[in-house]
Amino acid sequence: MVQLFPEGFEETEHDRDIELAAYTTPGGEERLWHVFGPGAARDVAPGWEDAWKRFHRPARVGRLWVGPPWEEPDAGALAVVIDPGGAFGTGSHPTTRLCLALMLELKPSSFVDLGCGSGVLAIAAAKLGFEPVYALDAEEAAVSAAQGNAAANGVVLQALRADILNDSLPDAAVAAVNVTRALVESVAARLGATTLVASGYVSSERPDVAGWRHAVRKEREGWAADLFQRD
Repeated sequence: MVQLFPEGFEETEHDRDIELAAYTTPGGEERLWHVFGPGAARDVAPGWEDAWKRFHRPARVGRLWVGPPWEEPDAGALAVVIDPGGAFGTGSHPTTRLCLALMLELKPSSFVDLGCGSGVLAIAAAKLGFEPVYALDAEEAAVSAAQGNAAANGVVLQALRADILNDSLPDAAVAAVNVTRALVESVAARLGATTLVASGYVSSERPDVAGWRHAVRKEREGWAADLFQRD
């Protein structure tokens, strides 16, 4: 499905079955049937192009509100508005919320988000008073999304395309890595930071990061995030 419809498709669970659906043209329908065999096709209802918005709901983490531009931020909250059109993360995933919760407990300083996606963590850091703020990702589309979202939020950050396992990394006191446990473990030794906010893994996983002291763990809905300090 990713190869047939790289622009996106819909996955829905039905008991123990999975239904995959793509919004496409007759040509796309023919490609789908050629790969999977005959399937069901039906005309979409009016307003289908906006139906995806119902899956993107705002999240509240302490004094931070993170949500899409069509939702109204909570009164008095520090709003981080993220356009989810690029599908790089909107702040609603438990690992993102956990990272934000850990960041709220830190004193603002320099900050780098490694594997930034849409820039949620980097933008939140800038809103919380961290500076300078860097946002790095290997995907150009993610870097562009982070730059656009930063501009929409009126914050300043440096969004850069980089291979965080091989390219040089900006100097920052706090680093955030919300991707996978394996990436956290691989990049930890390359960091000059004194504080590491790590997530992207389930509660049963615990990163093995030599040279770092574990300080805090937070868990939510089966996911975990950890705060490490330099030994």
